[in-house]
Amino acid sequence: MTASRRVRRLAAPLLLAVTLAWATSATAASRVKDIADFEGIRENMLVGYGLVVGLNGTGDSLNRSIFTRESLIGMLERLGVNARDDSLRTANVAAVMVTANLPPFARQGTHIDVTVSALGDAKSLLGGTLLVTPMLGADGEVYAVAQGSVQTGLVAKGAAASVTKGVPTSGRVANGAIVEREIAFEMASLKSVNIMLHNPDLTTARRIAQVINGYLRAPAARPLDPSTVLLTLPANFQGDIVSLVTDIEQLRVEPDQPARVVIDEQNGVIVMGENVRISTVAIAQGNLTVKVTETPQVSQPNPFAPTGQAPVVDPATGKPAAGGKGGVQFAPNGGGQTVVVPRTEIQVDEQSERRMAVLPEGVSLQELVNSLNALGVGPRDMISILQAIKAAGALQADIEVM
Repeated sequence: MTASRRVRRLAAPLLLAVTLAWATSATAASRVKDIADFEGIRENMLVGYGLVVGLNGTGDSLNRSIFTRESLIGMLERLGVNARDDSLRTANVAAVMVTANLPPFARQGTHIDVTVSALGDAKSLLGGTLLVTPMLGADGEVYAVAQGSVQTGLVAKGAAASVTKGVPTSGRVANGAIVEREIAFEMASLKSVNIMLHNPDLTTARRIAQVINGYLRAPAARPLDPSTVLLTLPANFQGDIVSLVTDIEQLRVEPDQPARVVIDEQNGVIVMGENVRISTVAIAQGNLTVKVTETPQVSQPNPFAPTGQAPVVDPATGKPAAGGKGGVQFAPNGGGQTVVVPRTEIQVDEQSERRMAVLPEGVSLQELVNSLNALGVGPRDMISILQAIKAAGALQADIEVM
């Protein structure tokens, strides 16, 4: 075998190991664009108040929804129709709140989706049409105008049953709003940009800065606090911040997170982070369960029972049934009588099969879950156990109760 062949054979496993290690690291890491936002690239919320017409008798009751009645009258007056002297009886109109998110750098003429939600006592918005509705921003200025057919859930009713699909009092108008005003923001003129983390963490902020500096080969980024990394434009990217941000948001960083246990007591949900650790602690879990079952039986005399005081027979034992003060129970009036005989069964479950378990110091998340499952602990009992471990000072993590 030649030396070159030996080198190739030795290099192949090494290359495979390096490739697998790189793939594992790349899989665990996340892109910067997935864990952080860039300054100025954000949505803005819009809201508006409007009317939906064309409903099939499922709109607001005008005598109870005064705002719907006044809005309808005001709209008709703007169109030259005087409706104040007449009694409005229509049930085909509903007052709605219209909401939308204005995308970053949306230009005039861009179409965006809007959500329509009933404000009054309308039963359904199915088949309705949203009339022209100005969409306002937080500053009170109109940034878009919405109008269009409302797509909502379905309601089918019969004499004895009904089927509802979705929420019929809320719907969407696809591409129902047109942007009329742009939000001024000159990104190209920026000399620096802030990178804001979704989950503030000092370690993650420092890792982002290190990855950016390694890519640019210059100290252009530095963490300001757990949620902000300041990026200063290098000389070769002046006036071309879009290209710089495009390259940076594709860089991969492994985010760090504090040890935390999130508990939703209402639904019995527990979420534990990877870094949750506990000190040495012994755990025992069990409940005393007493089950009382009542199964009364009926003792009925045979047909043509003889007259006289005959004892009532217990059908379970075949012996005379016990009466008051330890005596025998006789049928009154000298004839047979139907008697209800009580039957009580009591079961006590002390759950003696559940033992105390000792969890050693520094166990991993998987070992903690396996140990609690071995005790036969359910989610709701596990919540109480975790809170007790935290109270004992053995849980090295924060507990957040939702």
